[in-house]
Amino acid sequence: MSEETPTPTPGVAPGPRPARPAAAAKAGREAEPEYTLSSSPHVRRRVSIRSVMADVLIALAPATLVGLWFFGVHALFVVALCVGACVLVEVAAQRMRGQKVTVDDLSAAVTGLLLAMTMPPRAEWWLCLIGALAAIGLAKHAFGGLGYNPFNPALFARVVLLISFPAQMTSFYTPTPLGLDAVSTATPLNQLQEARIRGLGLGDTADFDLTAAFLGNMPGSLGETSALAILLGGLYLLWRGHVRWDIPVSMLGTIALVSGIFWWLDPSRYQSPWFHLCTGGVMLAAWFMATDMVTSPLTVRGKVIFGVGCGLLTIVIRLWGGYAEAVSFGILLMNAAVPIIDRYTAPRLYGSGRAPRRGPAR
Repeated sequence: MSEETPTPTPGVAPGPRPARPAAAAKAGREAEPEYTLSSSPHVRRRVSIRSVMADVLIALAPATLVGLWFFGVHALFVVALCVGACVLVEVAAQRMRGQKVTVDDLSAAVTGLLLAMTMPPRAEWWLCLIGALAAIGLAKHAFGGLGYNPFNPALFARVVLLISFPAQMTSFYTPTPLGLDAVSTATPLNQLQEARIRGLGLGDTADFDLTAAFLGNMPGSLGETSALAILLGGLYLLWRGHVRWDIPVSMLGTIALVSGIFWWLDPSRYQSPWFHLCTGGVMLAAWFMATDMVTSPLTVRGKVIFGVGCGLLTIVIRLWGGYAEAVSFGILLMNAAVPIIDRYTAPRLYGSGRAPRRGPAR
């Protein structure tokens, strides 16, 4: 049926025939500008991967310098070898995959420095090379490269080396200025574990020097001995806005709470919370590894749950497990749980008053 012509009003000249609704809508769509819609996060500052990684390197500088001061030229060799090997493996992996080489984003250098900080100060050269292959080749590019890795690369490499070469990865030395005439010794955590296995209570850790541990004057991995230097770096990242307080505070708080309860119940068998916070890699992991943007949850509630889980697993393995240093295992296990944490802590849909459906992932 044809459209009826409107009846003209007397004394008024008939105007043009009105456009059809479909034609008007089409014309309106053609006149509207096109927008690109994408999911969050939306960058509001002029930041890049390179700028973030540069800030991480700056934040790691205090702990690295303290390690070089106490462990000397051997530590410098480990740092240079780990960073250089990670950069070379990154170049080789990207070329093998036909990708553009992007080592100038400093992500491989950060992984190498973090790996070096978890290594013994006099680690063998081949340990550094195997660690670089595990961190960049397996933990990073085997899953798709930067942004796709489910596990923290440096911690993944440390666990691979610790399980594969336990004797070499637990060879530590007494710190001396510039690393001269160092003597092989056990870390406070190793002493505590040995005493616990033998049923000797606190053993040689009864005279633990908290001040020395806080400043870094104790045996341990290259960059994890000084809680003060690590804390300064963590506060710098917090000030720069690259990390939030949720994960470090919830992780360290959980370790302090659980260890404090057992210390209060039986101080002859369990060490104080300060001991567990200042020894091993707890401080380094809480500020620089658990807060990894790729391998940590997205939501605020998820970050708190993640931090509590990391702290709980760490202190449980320390108190009753077979490994003296448990923080690597705790964080990697929680890395595997990040997808389900994100799913069940998703915020409510705006305006709907209900949470998103938690059906199977598509």
